[in-house]
Amino acid sequence: MRDAASARLARLPGIAPDWSVSDHVQTLITIRTGGVSAGDFGAADGAAVGMNLGEHVGDDPAAVRENRARLQAGLPGPICWLQQVHGVNVHQADSAVSAQALVPPTADAAITMQAGQVLAIMTADCLPLLLADKHGRIVGAVHAGWRGLAAGVVEATVDAMRARLGEDAELAAWMGPAIGPASFEVGQEVMEAFCEQDGQASSAFIPGPAAGKYWADLYALARRRLAARGVTSVSGGELCTVRDPARFYSHRRDRRTGRMASLIWLIA
Repeated sequence: MRDAASARLARLPGIAPDWSVSDHVQTLITIRTGGVSAGDFGAADGAAVGMNLGEHVGDDPAAVRENRARLQAGLPGPICWLQQVHGVNVHQADSAVSAQALVPPTADAAITMQAGQVLAIMTADCLPLLLADKHGRIVGAVHAGWRGLAAGVVEATVDAMRARLGEDAELAAWMGPAIGPASFEVGQEVMEAFCEQDGQASSAFIPGPAAGKYWADLYALARRRLAARGVTSVSGGELCTVRDPARFYSHRRDRRTGRMASLIWLIA
């Protein structure tokens, strides 16, 4: 039964993180194809093969249900979806009951030490950040848009994981597909939100073509936040959602669009 589920999961188009963690840590990052959504939520040409997993973006609910069912069919346990609000709350997902809740918990990160408990973060430009103890005892998933990143969602998640394992827990991070530094134009207020806490964060901003506008590097900002918590084993950060319409949904590029999912779980 487990082999059949693994085979179904292997058939789904997706991205596998390249990072140094235990084989007990499993991941999947979906792309925009592999499902049944159409039009704005389909492939780049609108074909009805879209893997939109967001229930809140205007897609046909039946298509989203089918997409989620296809994803769930290949996983070892229920998916813990979150109601993401660009905040810093970290959900402790250590039981199937929490994952199957009718109302998803309001949080922008989740952690678990429970084998088979699948964590999921949905994005379409925000940074999906996956975390794992290198020995495969705990995993975490973080939704890190600029607001949550500035507010401290990365630090809150790292702290929550270390509270479970101990302060000496050796964590690794992988940064998934997000809006890249050549596409993320922001205002002065965004730069100030980061620089007020970390003066050196200005290195992640380059003046843009218009006065008061900057190109922001979410990946660089996340690396700084991770380093401040002693997480230096960081991989990923090369994929831009805006510049790759064939593989990725992008809210900045298309406005009306779907959502990908970054998933992480432990196996026994």
